[in-house]
Amino acid sequence: MAARTETQPAVDTTVDIRAMPRVVIEAFFDGPALSVWWPVSRSVTTPRPMGPYAIEWITETRDDVLGRFGGVLRGTVMQFEPTRGFFVADVFWLPPNGTPIGPMALEVSCRLAVTPDGLPCTKVRVTMGGYEESARWRRFYEVAQAEWQKQLESLRRLLERAS
Repeated sequence: MAARTETQPAVDTTVDIRAMPRVVIEAFFDGPALSVWWPVSRSVTTPRPMGPYAIEWITETRDDVLGRFGGVLRGTVMQFEPTRGFFVADVFWLPPNGTPIGPMALEVSCRLAVTPDGLPCTKVRVTMGGYEESARWRRFYEVAQAEWQKQLESLRRLLERAS
């Protein structure tokens, strides 16, 4: 009898944005845009292989398992295609208090699509993975899934307002 295996927690979320893929990808690397849709306070993001991807945000939101949210998310851009997406390796979340969570991988992919009402759009998919068995890692992915959904909706509103 085969042993039952649980899938590892991860982030996997999508959103349709009525903007061109290049504009969507640029919003992940543009400091002023990041400060609007993510609310990032500082960032160093270089859209090229081996470029840094580091963002910092501040919030007073707390969690019983993870502590205070915010802090720094940092990694290294390994692949970058201005109209298709990017891949960031060696990603760590450094919370304001507590030990870092990582390493993880972050991938953002874009493809042209059509909304259910027939309008052209970009289908944006964010995946994030990497795991170590612990209650803290499981809670991180529960929170990260919801936060990425919220931030992608914020990105959608920003870019659709601009077009």
